[in-house]
Amino acid sequence: MILEAIVTTRCEDGTTNIAPMGPLVDDMAFERFELRPFQTSTTFANLCRSGQGVLHVTDDVMVFVRAALNCDTNKIHTEAAERVQVDRLQDACRWYEFEVKQTTVVSQRASLQCRTVHQRQGRHFFGFNRAKHAVIEACILATRVQFLPFEEIDQQLNRLAEPVRKTGGQQENQAFQLIRDYVRDALTKPLPNSAESPQTAAYDRL
Repeated sequence: MILEAIVTTRCEDGTTNIAPMGPLVDDMAFERFELRPFQTSTTFANLCRSGQGVLHVTDDVMVFVRAALNCDTNKIHTEAAERVQVDRLQDACRWYEFEVKQTTVVSQRASLQCRTVHQRQGRHFFGFNRAKHAVIEACILATRVQFLPFEEIDQQLNRLAEPVRKTGGQQENQAFQLIRDYVRDALTKPLPNSAESPQTAAYDRL
């Protein structure tokens, strides 16, 4: 099963890289899981160098949007983890500090077999509704703006806007507007590199 999650890793200069990822998990214990980052990604480079990271479960869709689109990431607050030399998100429902045990490179992606060394529970998981799911899907679309026709993206965003309008709260509406602004700006000025790779979508698990 692929989970929607956030992974933090430490860059060579000591800063924290925050990336949405889709780890492959077998059960709810999260004792072991697989990450599949692109070889060109910052996450892959950091994990190859340090072999440590933190996997987060959260229902805060704004974190997914800011991390995937590399927008206002300074508003994502972090603090030191307990067992690994990586910062974790302050506002998460659960987090799993992990070490990489095995790395296999396959095509553009790498397969990283990870083992949890420490886990903690944060705030209660509110849950996902139609609006939150729609924001995640819209976020994935936005990361593909450089190689998908704008008309196609705009059409799908219009479709996804309806469940956000009907079932979303302030956070979901603000996150969706941030996505809209990002896509609009793509038509008028060069986009900043994504948080993960200038060549492939930051949030693309295909």
